[in-house]
Amino acid sequence: LTMSSATSTSLPSGLAVLSTFPDVLFIPEIIFGGLVWILVASTKVAEPLAQGWIMFVSVFCFVMSILLLCLYICGAHGGSRSWVTLV
Repeated sequence: LTMSSATSTSLPSGLAVLSTFPDVLFIPEIIFGGLVWILVASTKVAEPLAQGWIMFVSVFCFVMSILLLCLYICGAHGGSRSWVTLV
């Protein structure tokens, strides 16, 4: 693994995204994010309204993480350094 994309001269794109340290953290983030919403969905609670909001937030963050990873892999950042702030 190479050093952070924040310290390199250009942001990686394609499969090179999965070889930089902070970007490779997308993988466990997606795995654990999926586990969270699966566990939340399978839990029985007294107030389903609270569970619905927790489910919404966990699924939203899960989908946004996958979308952000796909955008990095597709090279949608175009090398712009402002994408480092987004991550």
